[in-house]
Amino acid sequence: MAKTLGYMVTWTTYGTWLQGDERQYVKDGQILPANNALAAANIRALTKNPVRLSFNQRRIVEEAIKQKAIRFGQQIYALAVCTNHVHLVAKYIPRPIGVVVQRYKNCAVRALRKTGVQGRVWTNGFDKRYCFDRDTLQQKINYVNSHFRKHI
Repeated sequence: MAKTLGYMVTWTTYGTWLQGDERQYVKDGQILPANNALAAANIRALTKNPVRLSFNQRRIVEEAIKQKAIRFGQQIYALAVCTNHVHLVAKYIPRPIGVVVQRYKNCAVRALRKTGVQGRVWTNGFDKRYCFDRDTLQQKINYVNSHFRKHI
């Protein structure tokens, strides 16, 4: 079995990238096409307005994640905090990936709360892509770095 070198994880802000979205969406690791009926149902189910991070809020989230990574002892290879989602490429550490992502999400929310942000910030769950070789890891790093420049 190949050794896991790292992974790319992605999570979204509340209400901004719902199942059925016209930009496609990921469910159970599968990229699925737009589904207008599903998207409309999900929009109706929202309990508050979608969350879009401001420039300053994005910087706060970025710094919180970087500081948590230091405390975790996890190297971050690439990080893009956009208005409606986060991409993170990190070195593998021997902790459950769900625990790692939840801690990153939680530390970011705590940092945002200090600025007055209330309510839900993130959607439940996240997407994960494991990297078992250097080429795949580099592709994910390049994707996140180029993605960030497009979404500033």
